[in-house]
Amino acid sequence: MSRFAVAVTSVVLALGVSACGGTAAPAHSTGAGAPAVPDRVEPLAPAPVPALPATVASADGTRVTVASADRVIPLTGSLNEIVHTLGLGPRVVARDITATFEQAADLPVVTRGHDVSAESVLSLHPTLVLAETTSGPAEAIQQIRDAGVPLLVVAPAKSLDDVAKRTGTVAAALGVEEAGAQLNERTAKRIAAARQGLPASGKKPRVAFLYLRGTASVYLMGGSDSGAGSLLEAAGAVDTGPESGLGKDFTPITSEALAAAAPDAILVMSKGLESVGGVDGLVKIPGVAQTPAGMDRRVISVDDGVLLNYGPRTDQVLASLITQLYGKAS
Repeated sequence: MSRFAVAVTSVVLALGVSACGGTAAPAHSTGAGAPAVPDRVEPLAPAPVPALPATVASADGTRVTVASADRVIPLTGSLNEIVHTLGLGPRVVARDITATFEQAADLPVVTRGHDVSAESVLSLHPTLVLAETTSGPAEAIQQIRDAGVPLLVVAPAKSLDDVAKRTGTVAAALGVEEAGAQLNERTAKRIAAARQGLPASGKKPRVAFLYLRGTASVYLMGGSDSGAGSLLEAAGAVDTGPESGLGKDFTPITSEALAAAAPDAILVMSKGLESVGGVDGLVKIPGVAQTPAGMDRRVISVDDGVLLNYGPRTDQVLASLITQLYGKAS
């Protein structure tokens, strides 16, 4: 589970409700004129050959020695995406429920975010398990380690600056550091290319990031630590949550908060927008219709599975944001 998902879960529990579960929908956007983000990764070719053993630092303070990358189990969708994009997808033997991209879709599900099944993981005889600091429960993580399986904990992504760090960490553990450097170079070039679509001048659009789960009546607005700020900044926009004083990860939406934010556009995840009945349902949420974004029905939608992953497909997310904010380049 991502840092974003954990933050949302904590707010949801505090509200006494739960967000709807399930897998992320296939990648698409429902914003007007939005380009689809393909729900597949683009592996490096030719596939690198791991040079092992390798000893790497784990985010939980331990050091992990990896002797084989023959059977890899990433416990989050974003880590699975990195392994596949490095060209080592055929070595992945299981997935988290959030790994919905095409190449991973047929893998057995062994974890659902915070619900790691140690028994399911160990039954597949992994030679390396990749986790994040939010993976759990702690007992399951310890059970996997007690079984003698190398388990590397990777720090979660918070911004664009974390893309290269996470890729480098995973590549080092898999014994393919050169491939990691190659992937980071490719990703950086693509992010830079996506940003070339930004207008040269003009007022920065104000964008509010909303987390929506209509079936559970969960309506939240992102604050300073929602994870969207870095993307919006790279897209030449202002994240209205922290700018209007929201210091938490997520805060329940109120008419007052929306009025203070006064967004020109609203950013949502595709599945969340669907859960409230599309744009027609979104503008019925108290306060939305009174914002500039609501009055103009200006909604930006990006697939749940990629929006805040900060990984090899972040350039596609950024390109989609820019296109939806400013229109297609002439």
